[in-house]
Amino acid sequence: MSVSDAVRLFLRRVVIDQAFPLELKVPNAETRAAMEESRAMVATRRARFASADKLFADLERNSSQ
Repeated sequence: MSVSDAVRLFLRRVVIDQAFPLELKVPNAETRAAMEESRAMVATRRARFASADKLFADLERNSSQ
C-alpha cells in the first residue's frame, strides 16, 4: 500500500464515520512528567545520568517494577 493509498483510506474513514478513526489518549501524569523532563534536558543540554554505567545500573534497578 502506498502512502497516498493509506492517506486516502484514512480520510475516507473520517468522512464515512464523521470522526477520527483512531483513539486519541491524553498522556497520564507520569508520561507528562517524563515528557517535561526530556524537554528540560534538551533545553539545558544536560544528561540525566553522568555515565552509561549509571544509566544501565538504573535500568537494572527499575526493570523489575
